[in-house]
Amino acid sequence: MKLPATLLLASVAILLSANKLTASDFDYYLTGNAADTKPAQTEGALLLMGGGGLVEDAFRWFIKKAGGGDIVVLKATDREESVADTFGAYLHDTIGGCDSVEVIAFHNRQAASDPKVLQALQNADGIFLGGGKQHVYMNYWKGTPVGDALNAHVRAGKPLGGSSAGLAVLGQIVYTAHLTSRFTSELAMKNPFDKALTLEPDFLHLDLMRGVITDTHFNPRGRLGRLMTFMSRITSDFKVDNLLGIGVDEKAALCVEANGEAHVFATVPEVHAWFVLPQQAPEVLESGKPLTYRNVRVISASPDSSVNVLKRTITHPVSDTLRSIVEGKLLP
Repeated sequence: MKLPATLLLASVAILLSANKLTASDFDYYLTGNAADTKPAQTEGALLLMGGGGLVEDAFRWFIKKAGGGDIVVLKATDREESVADTFGAYLHDTIGGCDSVEVIAFHNRQAASDPKVLQALQNADGIFLGGGKQHVYMNYWKGTPVGDALNAHVRAGKPLGGSSAGLAVLGQIVYTAHLTSRFTSELAMKNPFDKALTLEPDFLHLDLMRGVITDTHFNPRGRLGRLMTFMSRITSDFKVDNLLGIGVDEKAALCVEANGEAHVFATVPEVHAWFVLPQQAPEVLESGKPLTYRNVRVISASPDSSVNVLKRTITHPVSDTLRSIVEGKLLP
């Protein structure tokens, strides 16, 4: 990768630190080798992590897909203070196997056009989007050179991943949470046209995520009802074929190969990845009225399951049921 050598040396002299650079538009941290390395091979893949805890085996898989090369972690904040590096030592030293880890924390949309940032993304062998606020990510990155760089990275056959907010923005349709981060299933089902239900398409253009909307912190925060509500709106607002909702629990990750085959990694037995597949159109979908949406297929998968996100198949699931929302209530 990286930032020019002269700039790195200047930052060492000024900050008395070998790994941190603070600019007005972004914070930059480097752990590992400052030189750009080219691994023998990378593989296209997606790492979908639910948040609420990092999944070591999933990161080992991700680093292997990146060929052990340079990993770039992107974060964003709507606050003025610096964002601490919580990934550099963890990925480079604790997990290991990668040449370097660069963390770039954006403070505004201008940073998405900074040449140093774009050079880092161009040289990255794997890119991971950290947690935070997905509406900030959308505001700072959608329609910018960073968005273009992420799409180019995937087209080049390199792995991309995200956790929490970083996972939320990976689908073809994104719940942006522009108005509130506390939009519950109960609120969504009560009025599927609530002004807080903000959906946007076309941030990223990923073949593996075509027709997909994601949700995070899934089972612990009871988000099945709201994901089903998001999908009811997508059926009416967007022309999306073969719609699929993917929810990932905290402390779990879904690792997707380039051919669509996927594996669940989990740090504790009770966490899963969830797949939501509509079977029919919503029965009642009107502004100000509770949602009625019947017979939606909901499948949970564990590390013992086999998944293909392109074929929409899950074998050896933990559960496979039909769920219905009737008059704004999710039936058991």
